[in-house]
Amino acid sequence: MPLMFLNGEGMNGGQAHQHIAGSRFVGPRSTAARYRFLAFGREFPGLLPDEEAGASIVGELYDVPMEKLAQLLVSEPPQLELSIVTLDDGELVFGMVVRADQKTSEGTVDITGLASWRRYLETVNASDAGEP
Repeated sequence: MPLMFLNGEGMNGGQAHQHIAGSRFVGPRSTAARYRFLAFGREFPGLLPDEEAGASIVGELYDVPMEKLAQLLVSEPPQLELSIVTLDDGELVFGMVVRADQKTSEGTVDITGLASWRRYLETVNASDAGEP
């Protein structure tokens, strides 16, 4: 079965996780320091390959049966596409990346410095609540 790196709503607890529920969780993983990380509002994030200004991004790795992978891909936003992602140990796995023509979409925020979708959501939620 294909290994799929998830770094947004497909992770455990996310809205898209239902599409891969029951897939074997391999463990927490991080990408090689070759990606910028973009937030499309609070809806979803995306990896943007960048060899020069990239960072290591946190996520989860799953062993996903093909039929579940197909369900997940259908649910992905049109700004993302399936690609090969390099993990910090050099392993190559499937992952979603930002389509080249979408990297400057309106409302896109570079969250590379946070390196985590969950950390980004915690930050914006704390900001909404007026926390320092």
